[in-house]
Amino acid sequence: MTSAPTKPAVSPSDRISRVQRRTLVVLSAAQIVGGVGVAVGLALSSVVVDELSGSTVISGFAGTATVLGAALLALPTAKASGQGGRRAGLSLAYLAALAGCAISVLAISLRSWPLLLAGLVLVGGGSAASLASRYSATDLSPKGRAARHLSLVVWASTIGSVAGPNLAKPADQIGMRLGLVEKAGPFAFAALAFALALIVVIGFLRPDPLTLAREVNGSKDPGPGRNRTIRTAWLTLRTTPMARRALVMIAVSHTAMVSVMSMTPVKLHHDGSNLDVIGLVISLHIAGMYVLSPVVGWLADKAGKVPVLVLGMALLLSAAALAGTAGHRVWQVTAALVLLGLGWSCGLVAGSALVSESVPLEGRPAVQGLSDLIMNVCGATGTIVAGAIVGMLGYGMLGLVVGIMVAAAGLWLVAVRRHPTPDVP
Repeated sequence: MTSAPTKPAVSPSDRISRVQRRTLVVLSAAQIVGGVGVAVGLALSSVVVDELSGSTVISGFAGTATVLGAALLALPTAKASGQGGRRAGLSLAYLAALAGCAISVLAISLRSWPLLLAGLVLVGGGSAASLASRYSATDLSPKGRAARHLSLVVWASTIGSVAGPNLAKPADQIGMRLGLVEKAGPFAFAALAFALALIVVIGFLRPDPLTLAREVNGSKDPGPGRNRTIRTAWLTLRTTPMARRALVMIAVSHTAMVSVMSMTPVKLHHDGSNLDVIGLVISLHIAGMYVLSPVVGWLADKAGKVPVLVLGMALLLSAAALAGTAGHRVWQVTAALVLLGLGWSCGLVAGSALVSESVPLEGRPAVQGLSDLIMNVCGATGTIVAGAIVGMLGYGMLGLVVGIMVAAAGLWLVAVRRHPTPDVP
């Protein structure tokens, strides 16, 4: 009697590859669904705050609230990831966003704009989860593939960012049919989106990529004695100069992008452009941010992260120069916004991959959380400063200030690159 053929044993590397493919699919799915929630919630937030408060000035705090929320939740998300794995961190962020949407629906029903702003802070958890997802994609990446894997998850954000705003109106109509007050429907729909993203993460992000990476690499679990996330991050950064440089480039890229992007609709409106033109310009900008991110990731893995960061600074500098000298030429503003998105993509993808590859596995969640905190704080500060510059000195001066900041960062990166470090170049 012949024995049944035995299945060939699965090698550890094949298992890791299989789990990584599954991880990328799950993270991308959560990004798409969660991205819809973020976009739907933000599409009407400033309008609702304006109606409830009767103040255009107060309406501007709607965007600030969500950015602040993303910043405040960055470290708790990182702490949860460090202690319980990526599934725990992402679940915390999505759960906060879900709670924020529920509070927002209640606030609109009560016509309370302070309560709505409080809810929007928690809604920022959706953005915190989106940012943390890109790092989750690198835990099991083989050497030389981190940027490509990270960029695929970033690219998945495109679908939610584009589809979300278009779903706000039908969500509002359905909400009113179900008994919700006007403009509460989009936030209820966003709550469902975040709930679905939470289910995807909890149900399908198994095995946990960070936990498995620690097992494979023999890294110790941080344990309850290393709860001080910021302290852990700073101690880790002291010995990884390349990661410090990556954090600076991410912060500069995001600050430059948010500063110019946030004031461009105001500039176009003052120049007489209608909402269709403004919408088209912003849509092309978003396309520049996300559509080519897989290409940016491939280039970062092939040519190196630092050269792509330098390219990003060059693109941002070109964008600032075009925007600052555009005058009333809409085509030039459009070109500037597309380049601005591409430069941001280079900075985020290459910088984030460089952080992941430069930092030891045990300190990675803490440093990544600090990176997202700094990134969001700089973004919020950039919007405030940009508004003041445009209000007092004009849009052209904003382009000059951003250009100087980006040029200084790029020159510094080129200069310090000449000094060899033990980190990944």
